[in-house]
Amino acid sequence: MALELINPDSLPTPPTYTHVIVATGSRMVFIAGQEPEDAQGALVGPGDLAAQARQVFANLGRALAAAGARPEQVAKMTIFVVHHRPEYLPVIEAARVALFGDHKPVDTLVGVETLARPEYLIEVDAIAVVDG
Repeated sequence: MALELINPDSLPTPPTYTHVIVATGSRMVFIAGQEPEDAQGALVGPGDLAAQARQVFANLGRALAAAGARPEQVAKMTIFVVHHRPEYLPVIEAARVALFGDHKPVDTLVGVETLARPEYLIEVDAIAVVDG
């Protein structure tokens, strides 16, 4: 499996993601939106974006592992944040780096009014490309 990360010279270089990823592999893994719940389905960090972000990215890592994929094989993810504001970015980035380290998948951050449960502040889905 190979991911070629490209930041074209004609676009500003983003600090937290990559503009383009060309993925070569034999299997795609689609991870559903991960929510801020523990293994028993209990909400983690009510009202606390940092705690919920840590839980969501930890859950994403667990889901990837269950499919035999690693964080560095993620090509694309979408981050949904309730009532997003720019000051949320460092909080989200800290949780993201805990899972991905230096790997910067393509991403889209979407500010939303609400998620599946009104207590959720963040949800993240992902697509990984892995070898057979």
